[in-house]
Amino acid sequence: RYTPNMGKGFAVRTGILASRGRFILFTDADLSTPIEELDKLLKPIANGLCDIAIASRALPDSKLQVRQPLPRELLGRAFNVVVQALLLPGIKDTQCGFKCFRRKAAFDIFPRQRVFGFAFDVEILFIARKLGYRIIEVPVRWINSPETKVKLFKHGFQMLLHVLLIKWNALCGEYNAVTPVPHFVRAIEFFANPQATTNELRQD
Repeated sequence: RYTPNMGKGFAVRTGILASRGRFILFTDADLSTPIEELDKLLKPIANGLCDIAIASRALPDSKLQVRQPLPRELLGRAFNVVVQALLLPGIKDTQCGFKCFRRKAAFDIFPRQRVFGFAFDVEILFIARKLGYRIIEVPVRWINSPETKVKLFKHGFQMLLHVLLIKWNALCGEYNAVTPVPHFVRAIEFFANPQATTNELRQD
């Protein structure tokens, strides 16, 4: 846990950049998407159909065993309309927290990240498309967790502002370069993979 809190997106980025696997998954801590659904995301990547597979609650074959409260679900749909209109046409669910990346894609995308709040998923997928990575939505089994930390109106408004910020960043060319990784994140990466991190630091 960071003090002060740097945001969910920052925590995910830190974990991604410290990872060592061929395929890299991040998932919500409450496991709203059961880990047993992982194979559904791995298969299209392993078979060369995509570089990134994301869980979706908005596809015909998705199974929502426990749905969100209606106001939250309606605002989520409205948010996706804005996201599709401004940034990601064709992607029906950016916010399901179960996403799998080919390693090369993850390490190309996450260092360009600028947004660390709850809308970071939108930015990551936007950067992926900008860089030419293939994204597939996969229907999954999903169970709503009543203990979500996302405040409906407070975080919803922040996420909308972040969508506008992502659009502005794109127009300004902000995603053409990577963001420097803070030193304490480099320390985490070093303990995970000393040789690789040492080589990167030499190149810097």
